[in-house]
Amino acid sequence: MLQFILRRIGISALVLLMGSALMFFATINAGDPLQDLRESRATNRDQLIAARIDNMNLDLPWWQRYLSWLAGAGKCLALQCDLGTSRDGANINALLLSSAGASLRLVSLSVALAIVIGILLGVLSAIRQYSGFDYAITFLAFLFFSLPVFWAAVLLKEFGAYRFNNWIADPALATTAMAVIAVVFAVVVAAVLGGGLRREAITFAVTAVVVFGAVLVFDRVDWWRQPALGLPIIIVGALAALAFFLVLTVGLSERRILYSGLGTVATGIVAYFVTAPVVRDPSGWWVVLALGLVALVVGAAIGWFFGGFQKKIAMFVCGGTALAFAFLVFMDQLLRNWGGFLQQVPRPIKTIGDAAIPYQKLDGNFYIIMYNWGVQLVLPTIVLTLISIAGYSRYTRSSMLETINQDYIRTARSKGLSDRVVYSKHALRNALIPITTIVAFDFANLLGGAVVTETVFGWKGLGDMFKTGLDFVDPGPVMAYYVVAGTAAVFMNMLADIAYAFLDPRIRR
Repeated sequence: MLQFILRRIGISALVLLMGSALMFFATINAGDPLQDLRESRATNRDQLIAARIDNMNLDLPWWQRYLSWLAGAGKCLALQCDLGTSRDGANINALLLSSAGASLRLVSLSVALAIVIGILLGVLSAIRQYSGFDYAITFLAFLFFSLPVFWAAVLLKEFGAYRFNNWIADPALATTAMAVIAVVFAVVVAAVLGGGLRREAITFAVTAVVVFGAVLVFDRVDWWRQPALGLPIIIVGALAALAFFLVLTVGLSERRILYSGLGTVATGIVAYFVTAPVVRDPSGWWVVLALGLVALVVGAAIGWFFGGFQKKIAMFVCGGTALAFAFLVFMDQLLRNWGGFLQQVPRPIKTIGDAAIPYQKLDGNFYIIMYNWGVQLVLPTIVLTLISIAGYSRYTRSSMLETINQDYIRTARSKGLSDRVVYSKHALRNALIPITTIVAFDFANLLGGAVVTETVFGWKGLGDMFKTGLDFVDPGPVMAYYVVAGTAAVFMNMLADIAYAFLDPRIRR
């Protein structure tokens, strides 16, 4: 395996080297970097031209400029990068750090959401092939997959920012809007739960009534500006998470693990009151992460001591339930501070990135500062997530269908194993092997390819840096972009190869 990895690194380094030469040559021949100054009527035009020639080394042949850049980029191996200066004399290293940080904030969240939601939808579509749910997911996947990014971004700015900001100033829902929301939720829940026509009709009716009633209550108590979950909803959510993990592993009939999970929920209720002073205003992210880690450890410990002969499964179920409980507590506090944030920022959803304008200084606790940091991520994250979900769901469905038709799956069923065990323990793991390649390259492509999204939302990330470098015929920012995007592609491809070996031990040989 080590020899294979080293060989791949060598080949990838050669590909990066050849690609960098081609990128540099194409960029410097894309136009005249001095054209704007030659057309200028400024009295110091000659001095400005001389300064730009010096900054960009335009007095040297192209191959010397490339070798000079390559020597500086080669120092990155020793973590001492020297990517030169831009045409205005700005340090490329500092520009790259700022742009990469903005893009990572944007891409990491969208990729994580797309992976989880896309794979889940793909698995459910494959299990319920040719059902109403499958047809709906297929239609939406093709719709989002073919959606022009710029058009989706503009629509989100119109409805998710401008109109939402106008509505949240005095939120109120008409009865028709409540009915539409209830029907949409009822259709989704009935499709997900499935069953016969009678069961789907009952599920639809019950869900529609419950959702309509909940939305009506929310509207009457002005929940839209003063939201909260409350302990009862947190408990219900934790029990739903417990049921999900049980269905995913051993089913609801395994009493010891079920009781262990219920004990975890009871422990979470006690911890809700004990940790309330800290959770109301944590001093930083490290406190939130530490509390989450404590919840995971306590849940796993409960599973270990009370899980019986299936300790590992019990630790997984109880640990996952504890994390779900902790997440719901965090979301409860986050929602409770929404009203305080609205008082300082009446129009909360931003349409341009935080690098385009400075942060608005707000007075408030940890959650209000988090809102101020995160609202600018909402719209571009939704765009990138929807497009990625479409691809993940279709590839996962195809891979899952191919896997569940294999002989070893039929053998597992003939042994009397339940569908839950067949799908989760036998089919899903092998179906994820081709998905790892898509995940790896999707992250690299989004990191270096969100040019349109960053342009529409004014997000000063890698895409904007690349576009600016091309517009100004400045190879410095373009090559810095190439270093990050190319390295990300190579590194993620390497992770995909390692993931293959983990998912299928036969590949290690």
